[in-house]
Amino acid sequence: MNRRTDIEAAVRAAPPHALLAAMRTALISVYGALAVDLHLADYGLRVLKSLDRPDDEPLSLDNSPEGRAFGSQEAREQQVRHDDAVDHLLPVTVRGERLGILTVRLPQPLSTPGVALDLAHAADLLGHEILVAERDTDLYQRARRTSRLTLAAEMQWQLLPARACTAAEFAIGAQLEPAYAIHGDNFDWAADADELTVAVTNGMGEGIQASLLTNLAVNALRNARRAGIGIADQAALADQAIYDQHRGASHVSTLLLRFELATGKVGVVDAGSPQLWMQRGRLVRRLELDAQLPLGMFEESQYAVQEFHVEPGDRLMLFSDGVYDAVSPQGEAYGERMLARSIQSTRLLPAATAPRAVLADLAAYRGTETLDDALVLCLDWFGRQRD
Repeated sequence: MNRRTDIEAAVRAAPPHALLAAMRTALISVYGALAVDLHLADYGLRVLKSLDRPDDEPLSLDNSPEGRAFGSQEAREQQVRHDDAVDHLLPVTVRGERLGILTVRLPQPLSTPGVALDLAHAADLLGHEILVAERDTDLYQRARRTSRLTLAAEMQWQLLPARACTAAEFAIGAQLEPAYAIHGDNFDWAADADELTVAVTNGMGEGIQASLLTNLAVNALRNARRAGIGIADQAALADQAIYDQHRGASHVSTLLLRFELATGKVGVVDAGSPQLWMQRGRLVRRLELDAQLPLGMFEESQYAVQEFHVEPGDRLMLFSDGVYDAVSPQGEAYGERMLARSIQSTRLLPAATAPRAVLADLAAYRGTETLDDALVLCLDWFGRQRD
């Protein structure tokens, strides 16, 4: 335990931009590491990029040992060719948010099960410290880019809570496309001891105007949520904020859900175009909701909450219109049949990776690049275990 404490002290004392250097020095000193590298997942969740060697070829998430460790979220070991050494590939993950892979090369005689556990602890530590350090340095966000973000996309990514989250009762994963040029789609969530709130929003328009509109909507919803009021009033207050600013000329489509963690009761407000689907066992169906007015369309709109229940093992998936309205080269909409098929085909994937798989299927169906936003959010419900 003293070795772990020494590493924690070294990393936490490091400047925000020097976490990897401090980790490397500590692992060399304490464990005799031969090399220490960190690769971070890019915004599009397609490659892993080296933090301190930005000119290196990115590693594929699908066809590299590091990518397979990232996908499985399991530490892996591999023998180094022509050398008496072992590479430990360690997921860097914080409460379900998958950041990247820490690779530690050790001499074969020093690569023991106990040391492997210590290295996994070091990877966890590094992930938490990176999230804190991002308040004070651009290093880690810059390293995750394979190309420049548009200004609208920059605003949207800064607005997100994370791309994944896990708790005893649920697991969430979400992804936006086109990752480097998103403008109006957004997701948000927050959980406490008793409830989880999830929101998917789609601001009308394109570029900066769509991003500004969504920023207003998300922050208005957060402001109302943090005041401790229900989702119907959250929607009403956000509606009024948007109407006061735009007088009905712009609006935001929103789907709001509130989960009671102890019971699985879900309240939902459907204020626009995002769709909600459920998979229970092998049955996949769209949940038909009472459509209400998008936020900001009219002054002082009132919203009502519908209710349903989730059971342990249920999967919910939320889609923006950029998914189900996408068309093939022959002009056929992706639609409900393809959505149901895609949900079924990804049922064995964890919530954190299912959205990426759905968007990859959508891209293959579409066949061409698109400027339209596409958002997929997946929520797996485990329920609360009772004594």
